[in-house]
Amino acid sequence: MDKGMKGQSLGIDKPDYQQAWEMVLGELRTEMSRALYETWVQPLKAVGFENGTFTVGAYNAYGRAWVEERLGARITRLLEGLYAEPVKFNVMVANGFYRPRGEEVSIKNTVPQDLAHDDATTAEMLESEASPATHATDLAGAGRSRKLMLQRAYGSERAKLIQPERGMFVTGYLFNNWLPLLGHSAFTIIMAARAMCYWNPMTGELRNVVETEMGELAERAAVSVRTVKDVLNAELVQRYFLRYRVRRVMTPNGVRTAGISMQVRMDDPLTPLDQVKTGLLEEEEWYLPEFSGEKE
Repeated sequence: MDKGMKGQSLGIDKPDYQQAWEMVLGELRTEMSRALYETWVQPLKAVGFENGTFTVGAYNAYGRAWVEERLGARITRLLEGLYAEPVKFNVMVANGFYRPRGEEVSIKNTVPQDLAHDDATTAEMLESEASPATHATDLAGAGRSRKLMLQRAYGSERAKLIQPERGMFVTGYLFNNWLPLLGHSAFTIIMAARAMCYWNPMTGELRNVVETEMGELAERAAVSVRTVKDVLNAELVQRYFLRYRVRRVMTPNGVRTAGISMQVRMDDPLTPLDQVKTGLLEEEEWYLPEFSGEKE
């Protein structure tokens, strides 16, 4: 397919950057699923081609990272085929493309006040990690402003109970690759533990050490305390996802257990098999020294 596009650059003038980008979009549209294309590729806007660098704009840093990691090499090859010269593909964050002139809608002001509290969820997550497709729809003039969309999603009595802004992101990799290895109980306990923590990959803010009790974790995961103990001591779980140490206090009757301190890994590691296949080894110790190893 690359060869076919390269042939287009022979015997004709080289396309301008807008024409070139439309050709690239045409190729990618045939290679990707409709959902992926419309979510991540279609919203990209061509910015220019200068000094061998072809630049496009993405709505936010998350969209930029997704395109660079998964499509950067492919798009570079397509552009080099069109221009018959080396091309550097660059993605910049340029969310000004996605806001119609004169429309200055404050996302934070459209979220009900009683929902915009605790951790940096609600408006902060919507502002920084919303799907680019949503903003592309606004740009295309679909007849709905962001304000109306947010009011519809977060402004009802029903939404106050469901709190749709307090979602948890689960990768397909965790579900498809780790779940068969861990089992359902371990999977739900890991997700329950993550729900007690906070991580913003956009800013790097991480709060993943929590004080809790096995009974509380068991209730959150809808399993027994015995199951929680077994999972916390399972080799795969301890090595890659959850570490804990028992908190003990001195009482008149001697030392007693007062709960656990737990450190939770918020990003998804590669499975042992994928580490062997790719040669990308995970860090042996992602946890703090005080969680180096205690079993109950």
